[in-house]
Amino acid sequence: MNQNIHPLHLPQTPLQCTSSPSSSSSSQQPSPPLSPPSFRTHFMRQTFPLLPSPCPLIPFASIIVNHTASPPSIICSGSNRNNFHRVNPILHGEIDAIITCANILGPDARWGDLSLYTNAEACPMCAAAIRWVGFKEYIFGTSIETLIERDWKQITISSEEVFRRSELLGTDTAIIGGVLRNETDKLFAWQWDGDGECPRGCGRTAGGGMCELVPVEG
Repeated sequence: MNQNIHPLHLPQTPLQCTSSPSSSSSSQQPSPPLSPPSFRTHFMRQTFPLLPSPCPLIPFASIIVNHTASPPSIICSGSNRNNFHRVNPILHGEIDAIITCANILGPDARWGDLSLYTNAEACPMCAAAIRWVGFKEYIFGTSIETLIERDWKQITISSEEVFRRSELLGTDTAIIGGVLRNETDKLFAWQWDGDGECPRGCGRTAGGGMCELVPVEG
């Protein structure tokens, strides 16, 4: 299991983005404990069924989890609907999941108890939305750096940079990166590279074309 706290790579202590020091006080309620690594791996895998196939062209997906429930449960999910359906250029997976949860939970939502999982690091727009919401945790798989290496078009501002500049919001959100990246990286490795490895269950079409689902022989 390959997990790191992006981009500081501190495997034991997640990067905790906090409110400004002047707003901290002993009267503040303690933050809920972070989810254990086994839960993070389990729930990151729950983003995979949201994809239309094991090898979709646009594989971005997100879920929002209540780790304080017994048992922990997925509240809502989202996918990159702009690329799937061409409906809204800012409707990335994280935004889609947040909007869905806001509609489900209403004005009494306790966002600080919830964790957002996304199979790839959020763009700056989505990272800012995550901070405005005030999630307990933001957990991602593949990094922006890896996406850029694979020729995905990205704005080159990391989530850590967005979080570092959001200290005045007065909420804490932990960034936990690299969760299950050995599996999520493969989802993004082939689209713009004819030699890129297809995800499990998929293979190249004739002539080195797109990765497609390989039929299971009966």
